[in-house]
Amino acid sequence: MNAEERQHRILSMARRDGDVDVAKLAADLAVAPETIRRDLRQLEKHGLIRRTHGGAYPVETASFETTLAMRTTRRVPEKRRIAAAAAELLGDAETVFIDEGFTPQLIAEALPTDRSLTVITASLSTAAGLATSTSTSVLLLGGRVRGRTLATVDHWATRMLAGFVIDLAFVGANGISREHGLTTPDPAVADVKSQVVRVARRRVFAGVHTKFGVSSFCRFAEVADFDTIVTDSALPALEAHRYSLLGPQVIRV
Repeated sequence: MNAEERQHRILSMARRDGDVDVAKLAADLAVAPETIRRDLRQLEKHGLIRRTHGGAYPVETASFETTLAMRTTRRVPEKRRIAAAAAELLGDAETVFIDEGFTPQLIAEALPTDRSLTVITASLSTAAGLATSTSTSVLLLGGRVRGRTLATVDHWATRMLAGFVIDLAFVGANGISREHGLTTPDPAVADVKSQVVRVARRRVFAGVHTKFGVSSFCRFAEVADFDTIVTDSALPALEAHRYSLLGPQVIRV
């Protein structure tokens, strides 16, 4: 196969499996490892993958987004640490927004159960998980349900949010960069997230280190809009410092 065909195959494998390994790709495609590295550099140049030491992982774009099911299998220990640290930022908040996605779902699970909270969420999974708590009132945003993330979007959700003043919002993103802010592949999701940013008194971004330096299709907020960023310790300290210069406190766990 030629370079274009090979790169298409590599991208398809990365999107199917969540990541790819240079040595395995070279063996599977019967080419030299340096050929694979050139292919990965080209794919990264077009914003389709991010290279790592010895491999790469796919970037979510307007035409590609991982499912909630896949997210529950990737970097779970890091996501649990991030969720626990994020939940500790609750402070005196009484009304809390929990975003769609697996890490926000873990934050919901880590919230204290010995105090009264009102949780607003677009996530069906999070709403179901909290619904049996005697100390938590759950408000599920209405709207169209996205099959990939089991979360509601469109004007029903944004209209509900517009009527709230929320103490604290835990927000996720598919990508965060100093140049392009926080991004997500779907315009309908971006609308919900941007409305949350507008109505929340405090805003916390929680996400694994692989989201940093990544830009997806739709920008919904700037880094400076957030009070705190919580990520894992694989984000280099120098890079965390660069984000903190834009305003938020950056916590690495």
